[in-house]
Amino acid sequence: MQRPNILIFMTDQQRGDTVPPYGRAITPNLDRFSREGIAFAQCYTPSPHCCPSRATFFTGLYPSEHGVWSNVSVGNAISRGLNDGVRLFSEDLREAGYRLHYSGTWHVSGEESPEDRGWESIAATHVSPKGTFRRAPYTKEWGRYLDVAAKPEPQERGPGEILRPGYGSYVHYGVRRSPSQDEKIVDAAIDIIRNRTQGDAPWCQYIGLSGTHDPYFVPQEYLDMYDPASIELPASFRDRMEDKPALYRRMRERFDQLSEAEHREALRHYLAYCTYVDALFGRVLAALDEAGEAENTLVIYVSDHGDYGAEHGLWCKGLPCFRSAYHVPLIARWPAGIQRPGRTVDAFVSLADLAPTFLDVANVPVDRAFAGRSLVPFLRGEEPEGWRDAVFTQTNGNELYGIQRSVMTRDWKYVYNGFDYDELYDLRNDPGEVRNVARDPAYAGVIRELAGRMWRFAYERQDVCVNAYITVALAPYGPAEAFRDERA
Repeated sequence: MQRPNILIFMTDQQRGDTVPPYGRAITPNLDRFSREGIAFAQCYTPSPHCCPSRATFFTGLYPSEHGVWSNVSVGNAISRGLNDGVRLFSEDLREAGYRLHYSGTWHVSGEESPEDRGWESIAATHVSPKGTFRRAPYTKEWGRYLDVAAKPEPQERGPGEILRPGYGSYVHYGVRRSPSQDEKIVDAAIDIIRNRTQGDAPWCQYIGLSGTHDPYFVPQEYLDMYDPASIELPASFRDRMEDKPALYRRMRERFDQLSEAEHREALRHYLAYCTYVDALFGRVLAALDEAGEAENTLVIYVSDHGDYGAEHGLWCKGLPCFRSAYHVPLIARWPAGIQRPGRTVDAFVSLADLAPTFLDVANVPVDRAFAGRSLVPFLRGEEPEGWRDAVFTQTNGNELYGIQRSVMTRDWKYVYNGFDYDELYDLRNDPGEVRNVARDPAYAGVIRELAGRMWRFAYERQDVCVNAYITVALAPYGPAEAFRDERA
């Protein structure tokens, strides 16, 4: 078979339950797309932030391996680029003869652009200029606060507004004809599809959107598709999180300014944003059909991370290690290569699996190891031997730092918080992660087992989230638990 083309459509901050097989949002294009392909119901990102998760997508590695721990363009970024020697799948495809086209969000490095990593035609992309990397904090961050200081502090909130003295007000949702640059990004991508020179060389095209990232501003026609009376807040909305880290409660206090009616309206706007993005995706699929290239093109719909969506009274993303921040959409369609389309795969898969998948379908051998594994067996309708039975996460914080790692199985989720007390959730009986049982002595054995698995994964990924100093070595079971059984 001729090597397939690859088209990647990546959204930003989209919850996994807004697409098939869940169907929480109105997504007619994705509904049809999933019937023609495969929906991965349990796809997770290793980090709840844009840059580390996108770096994982492009490298097939975890943050401890690729080196991107935070958003690379902020003043106090933990990291601004990839570790030396780290390679992206795009570089392998380029060397193998693929033509590479890029439009939209980059968010992988503040030191390099897509062109430095194999992409040849770049459109509607905003990246930091080369040579702007600095080890010192970016003092330009202070400019926004000088602007805020020049204006009077508002005394009353408007609809969906959150007052933040000294920071400037934040408006959580609203109506806007063009919410971001996404229409321009899609227009540029469609121009590439329509004007691509036909030839023997296969191609890979990346389209990166800003939607459905907060704030949730959407065109009115998509908002009108949702009846306000039908919007229900999640079951965990009233969880005050008294048994969880204090940072979680501190985050919630910001959103507590919103009334329940405003929370419901925010959720309505978020779901409408998903529908708007679905319409943009439909335009791309139509252009691919018109170009006659759909049959042998692997199309991937995916997001970098999720959104709390009012669960536990929270929105957006951050350190609270709830499933909604990590669970992301992943749907694949490849008419010439997928067996038995319309299936749903319930296995645990990761953004780290996409890079090895692309190289596998392109028949490009590499001599380096990945944290992820190829999803091609699932595309063929096969059950891969020894597939993972747990999901691991890594974050060192979102701009303001906080070491956190987690391990999730079908039954349990353990969260190690270097900045506060830990969390343990019985997922069979508490899927909403409301009751933290980590400090109940009855579950000490569960924590010990999961902590051992967490540390073992950290060792395998060379994650140095360990320190034996007396004031920071506070985990209930330390890294040696990873090797306890071996010495017994």
